[in-house]
Amino acid sequence: MKQIDIGVVGAGPAGLAVALFLSRAGHRVEILERFDTPAPVGSGLLMQPTGLTVLAALGLFDTIQTLGNRIDRLHGADAVSGRTVLDVRYDAAPGGRYGLAVQRAALFNTLHDAAVADGITIRTGINLVSTAQNRDRVVLKDQALHDAGDYDLVIDASGARSLLAAGSTSAPAVRDLTYGAFWATLDGTGAAYDRTALSQRYDKAKVMIGLLPAGRATVGDPDKVAFFWSLKIADVEAVKAAGLERWKSVIRDYWPDCQPFLDQIGDWGQLTLARYAHRTAMPPYCGNVVFIGDSAHSTSPQLGQGANMALLDAAALSHALANHSELASALAAYAHARRNHVRLFQILSLAFTPFYQSDSAAIAWVRDRLVSTIAKVPPMPGFLAAIVAGTVINPFKSAGLTEHDWLSPPSQADRASPEVAAVRSSAQI
Repeated sequence: MKQIDIGVVGAGPAGLAVALFLSRAGHRVEILERFDTPAPVGSGLLMQPTGLTVLAALGLFDTIQTLGNRIDRLHGADAVSGRTVLDVRYDAAPGGRYGLAVQRAALFNTLHDAAVADGITIRTGINLVSTAQNRDRVVLKDQALHDAGDYDLVIDASGARSLLAAGSTSAPAVRDLTYGAFWATLDGTGAAYDRTALSQRYDKAKVMIGLLPAGRATVGDPDKVAFFWSLKIADVEAVKAAGLERWKSVIRDYWPDCQPFLDQIGDWGQLTLARYAHRTAMPPYCGNVVFIGDSAHSTSPQLGQGANMALLDAAALSHALANHSELASALAAYAHARRNHVRLFQILSLAFTPFYQSDSAAIAWVRDRLVSTIAKVPPMPGFLAAIVAGTVINPFKSAGLTEHDWLSPPSQADRASPEVAAVRSSAQI
């Protein structure tokens, strides 16, 4: 495609990644961000082989590897009996894949620093609410309905509550999910936890507590742990009204090893409440406006695919624009490239959610006794590993990617970095 003017709405992982891809492809790109200072929102996340492959394509693999913490398995146990009810290991599938737990700040800083280094314009303090068509170009409108810029293509990466997506003909129906979660990023010094796993404790399906060793925000920072507690959104105010100490005592009774983390929480302001929704824009574009990441699709975080799917969207859109001369055909190709992968993982996320976040004691009983048993019988361990990795169907070719070689030795830059060696050493504890 010839050089075009592109406006990217939102400076999150999806927006920054797509801006890097398209700027490097020769297009004129600028990012429009509603906050005065772009910053990450949330605590930790688990980068899967899918998202890590996209970062590798951007030349950012070594950087994020230096900051993150390698995760080899997902482990969950019944908080009352101690019985293991979830044990998914990446090495159950061939290829040497693994996850990388990162702080959201680490992912943001990695992508934002690359965008600044590439000279991509980032305009801040612009709260966009709608679009208008001016011949073949799209005009972005701010809250005062003033023109904020006009472009050949607008890429909406502004998230699940996107006003641009909601106002389009592709506007998805939004289904708010019953359960959300409190998140906090805390110091793991002196605490007992598995540094190679996402660890969780359950009481039936009504309680889920998790610890994710999430690495560092920047080189030289101490390692942190992302702590989360799942709860109904409708119960949030009642939990707060009962008091912080009451909430801590409940968690401590379920999982005494959490005490060092609970000691660091002195007020509710240290906890971020995450709300989740299921939504899909169909198709993920409207005229010259295209949606990526949570703006295009979102669902339960049960499989930890959100940021990874967003990065795949960015790569697939860039690939489609590179291989079509007309914008309409490129956007249709992008939609086609992501359709099956997105739909599959939305279905899987919705299917798995009741087993871990619901009021059903019966479903939890099935999870603990039948599903956990079946999960040990070949080929189920490999299949579950592929689900967690995001590779149960191959998403790479349609996005113009070649999967990272997980068995390759570290790069020269990796071998020379004591920071990377320290991270890898701690991951083996």
